[in-house]
Amino acid sequence: MPPAQPRVGLFVTCLVDLFRPSVGFAAVKLLEDAGCQVEVPEAQTCCGQPAYNSGDKAHAQALARQVIAAFRGFDYVVAPSGSCGGMIIKHYPELFPAGTADHAAALDLAKRTHELVSFLTRVMKLSKVTAEFPARATYHDSCSGLRELGIRNEPRQLLASVEGVSLREMTDSEVCCGFGGTFCVKYPGISDKMLEKKLKHIHATGADTLIAGDLGCLMNMAGKLKREGSNVKARHVAEVLAGDYLTPPIAEAE
Repeated sequence: MPPAQPRVGLFVTCLVDLFRPSVGFAAVKLLEDAGCQVEVPEAQTCCGQPAYNSGDKAHAQALARQVIAAFRGFDYVVAPSGSCGGMIIKHYPELFPAGTADHAAALDLAKRTHELVSFLTRVMKLSKVTAEFPARATYHDSCSGLRELGIRNEPRQLLASVEGVSLREMTDSEVCCGFGGTFCVKYPGISDKMLEKKLKHIHATGADTLIAGDLGCLMNMAGKLKREGSNVKARHVAEVLAGDYLTPPIAEAE
């Protein structure tokens, strides 16, 4: 059982910090409404995933040490991202040799770290939220959240409790959107073809809102939706669960 008022460190993520702060504010609201004491350590940095995925182990280790230090002492660490959460939970312990102090510290952080929606449902035992968001929505299962952390039913469960949300499942919701971090840079042609197929499935649902739990995927899909003149709007799941329909959709001007 979690403490009566667990002390939670919010891992904001680079993309949220630089491109979509509203996701961070929504995450704070959801965590506080669930009974958590939330802090945002100023010393936090990138989780190191771009370096790790590029084979730059030295820089990934350096960034991991900074994150471990920044979040020492919290009951839990929560990230509004399956991608960054997966990096800390699954890959931080792999960065350091077993038996070292760094490895022990990485394991300790990994055990305390959760993706936002999975934390709310699995740890805080939340089954519904009090929010309103008018939307015919479809949900995209981001690769890291689904495959590394096993998150699938949790966001759908909470979204079903949001007044005004009508959820429509798309074909192949669990198939990659083509982002994949550095993948879309290394293989833009393949990435774009994957994205084209994803958008066809989104439009086939008749949804007016696309929801996902990872900002990288959302920015990738929202960008192409915008370029094609689509009326489908992209939103992070935290924003919808917090009832934030005033912030402009992703890829639209503030």
